[in-house]
Amino acid sequence: MRLEQLKDEAKTRGYATEEAYGDTWIVLPKADLKAYMSAIKARGFNYLADIVGIDYLKYPQRKPERFCVVYEVVSLPGYKDGDGSRVFVRVYVPEAEPVVPSLTDLWMGADYLEREIYDLLGIRFEGHPDLRKILTPEDLEGHPLRKDFPLGETPTLFKEGRFIDPDSFRAGISGDRSGMSGYRGGTRKGYQDVFDEIRQVAGEGRKE
Repeated sequence: MRLEQLKDEAKTRGYATEEAYGDTWIVLPKADLKAYMSAIKARGFNYLADIVGIDYLKYPQRKPERFCVVYEVVSLPGYKDGDGSRVFVRVYVPEAEPVVPSLTDLWMGADYLEREIYDLLGIRFEGHPDLRKILTPEDLEGHPLRKDFPLGETPTLFKEGRFIDPDSFRAGISGDRSGMSGYRGGTRKGYQDVFDEIRQVAGEGRKE
């Protein structure tokens, strides 16, 4: 199987592998990323499904670096043949120099995905043909998905009295305390309460 071969080769090269929920992660040194991704593409892992960036600043378990970039790569021939078809490649990125090679020359789909990570986390992709913001305004300072990015201070009111309190919201996001919202103006109705009301109205309608 393609995936089993990748795992065996990763162990031979000294790359760490992780297994969880039926998926496989291979952890690469940043210096090996470009050559490795080019090699597995040539071997049938030819579809770059996603790229995500992660900030481990407040993660409960210590990681080698603050940031990492995860690549989800799929073997389309593997799907057709019933062979191992999906692998996640993880690269840790140091906070002092958050730079990784761009994969836009291997997959055109990497273009917008790398720009999104650059915009929201501040990780640069060396060799990207047009690395600029894609989601946030040009005059916004900082990167909104970093765990130390300051959140806004305007309470937001929703239906049925539910509201977002800035301090509680920050605590919920960081995991310091449970709960991210509050209620005012009475108890919020749950699905069962609404269902009982509908059933009561329907019953009254039948009596008439």
